Amino acid sequence: MTVHGELAVVPSVSRSEAAQALKDFTDAYNASDKAYDPKLDAGSVTGAFGAINQAGLKSASVISPDGNARHQDLTLTEAKFAIPKKAGWPRWFLAETDSNRDADSGPGDNTWTLVFVRSAPEQPWKVAYLTILSPDEIPQIKTDKDGWATAVSPGDGSLAVAPKDLSAEYASYLKTGAPAHFAPGPHTDGWRSIRDKDAHKPGITTQYIDQPVKGGDFAPLGLATKDGGAMVFFTTRLFDRQTAAKNYTPQIGASVKPLLTGEVKSSLTQESVVSEAAAVPRSGPVVVTGRLQGVIGAEGS
Repeated sequence: MTVHGELAVVPSVSRSEAAQALKDFTDAYNASDKAYDPKLDAGSVTGAFGAINQAGLKSASVISPDGNARHQDLTLTEAKFAIPKKAGWPRWFLAETDSNRDADSGPGDNTWTLVFVRSAPEQPWKVAYLTILSPDEIPQIKTDKDGWATAVSPGDGSLAVAPKDLSAEYASYLKTGAPAHFAPGPHTDGWRSIRDKDAHKPGITTQYIDQPVKGGDFAPLGLATKDGGAMVFFTTRLFDRQTAAKNYTPQIGASVKPLLTGEVKSSLTQESVVSEAAAVPRSGPVVVTGRLQGVIGAEGS
C-alpha cells in the first residue's frame, strides 16, 4: 500500500537527515561568512533569518569586497532535534545547539535554536528562524513515546494567542501597549521604554512603525510544550524613520550605507525584519523570549 506524504501523519524528517541538514547549513553559512558572498548560502536560508542574513552579507560584501579577514568558522554541536509528526507541506523541525560564538562555549551557555523548513519534497532544508536563548528560556517540548514532537496549528484556539495572530498582536503592542497580554521583559515593555527614550533626541525625532508578517516563508511555526502551551516562532517588520531638525542630519550606520537608496538630507527610513520566539501558554501572559533584528533596506530624503 502506498502512503501519500500529503496525507499521512509522519515525522517531518529522520534524525539522521536533520543532522545532515544542520551540517549542510553550517557549511554554507561559513562559506558565505568567509567570502562575504550572499550567494553561497542563499539556498540554505529563507524567511526572517534569510532576509536578515542576505542583507547583512550584501552590506558586508560592499564594505569588505575581499571577504571577511576575521572569519572564524561557526561550529554547532550537542544538537538536540525536536521533530514534529505532521501531514502535508511545508514540513519543519527545530534544532537546539551549542555554539562556539559564546564567550565561554560549553554546556549551559546560550543555545542557538534554528528552525529548518522544507516547502516540498524536492526542496532543500532551509533555516527560517534563528534565535539565541539561554537554557531557561527554552520550554520543554512535548514528545510522544517515540520521541516525536507535535506541531501546533497556526489557528490553535486553545492557546492564549493563536500563532497566526502573534505577529499582528505583538506589532500592535509595541505601538500602543495593547493588547496587554505580553509579559514584562526586555522584548516587551523594556523595548517600548527604550524606544520612548530614543524617540526624541537633540535635533532628531524617530518614529517607529511595526507591521505584521505572517505569510509564506514568514509563517509562524509552533511546537507543543509539556506545560500545555507552545513554543512559537514568528516575524514582524519594522520601519524606523529619523527626521532631523534644521542644521541636523540623521546618522547613517556603516552597515546601513550599502543598503541605502536616495540621499539623506533631512530624513532616513530604515526597514528591518525581526524574528521573534515566544512561550505561549494556554492562559496567561505570552513571554517573548528572543528577538533577532536586521536592517534589510534604507531610504534617504
